[in-house]
Amino acid sequence: MVAVASDDGLCLLEFAGRLRLETQTSRVRARFGLPVVRGTNRHLERLEKELRAYFGGTLRGFRVPLALKGSPFQLAVWRRLLEIPYGSVTSYDALARKLKRPGAQRAVGRANGDNPLAIVVPCHRVVGSDGALRGYGGGLWRKRRLLELESALSSSG
Repeated sequence: MVAVASDDGLCLLEFAGRLRLETQTSRVRARFGLPVVRGTNRHLERLEKELRAYFGGTLRGFRVPLALKGSPFQLAVWRRLLEIPYGSVTSYDALARKLKRPGAQRAVGRANGDNPLAIVVPCHRVVGSDGALRGYGGGLWRKRRLLELESALSSSG
């Protein structure tokens, strides 16, 4: 994975093989007005520990500070994503209704796809109204694996 953090918090967490990785890093540069350089800081160190714990089955909620920047609609969607409980899923339609924007499923899907913080802002927990896996920039196989991981862990403890 590729992670970017400013002094304020985590700005980007993306799968290294994602086709839109360069687009995402360009957005970080533009939104934060900062260069993206190799290195570390306290937020990246904390993220690394939290990701290890998440994949190891001992973390159900991330606490690393987030530095999210986007349109008001994107920010509203991303805040709602943070409210989806570990081991649960919701639909694009349900998210649109919670945002008081019924019929805005596609806009919710676009904001979901623009989420700069994979896993930490759990866009993988959004599925179609029929329960089918849809639309995950990291690949549906990753979405399935993350949901399986959370489901298996939530049912065992």
